[in-house]
Amino acid sequence: MPNLVLASGSPRRSLLLSAAGYTFRVDVPDVDETPGAGEEAAEMVLRLSEAKARAVEAGVDEVVLAADTVVVLDGEIMGKPTDEADAARMLSRLAGRTHQVLTGWTLVVGEQERFGVAESHVRFHPLTDEDVHAYISDVQPLDKAGAYAIQADRGRLISSVTGPRSNVMGLPIGDIVSELDDVGVERSTPDSG
Repeated sequence: MPNLVLASGSPRRSLLLSAAGYTFRVDVPDVDETPGAGEEAAEMVLRLSEAKARAVEAGVDEVVLAADTVVVLDGEIMGKPTDEADAARMLSRLAGRTHQVLTGWTLVVGEQERFGVAESHVRFHPLTDEDVHAYISDVQPLDKAGAYAIQADRGRLISSVTGPRSNVMGLPIGDIVSELDDVGVERSTPDSG
């Protein structure tokens, strides 16, 4: 039975995997996440997820999972904001509109790879400047693509989501569980005590 390695420092990805019943170790890869010239969002998240998965040391009995998530509005990739002013700019652009969230994921099993891209559509409520600044102050979203976190939203920003909600958190858990089952990574059994 192979062991699972999560190639990510994201607490949200760890939370999703733990909630799905997996035991794993975390190995945070050091990968340059700069988009390539003219690179489409789906290509970028797949490239980065593969680079992250290949950047960690894995034993022969380990399966490595990596992912990369971006927010896309009008074809523009919105990564993590550089500062609070950048976060405010992003949130103001997203306000009252629908955007895409793309997560590329890669599973490395020995020399083989499995990979995919999940897509969700997220619609924001209209927001005032005051709403935006209050959100940034409360949530501190500088480590999140598009400057927001669905798990910390409580209805403040998001009016609807089409597609997997877990994808918006950074890991399309339904797709991942199916792949992990297929390669023999087992989930822990709930404690019956």
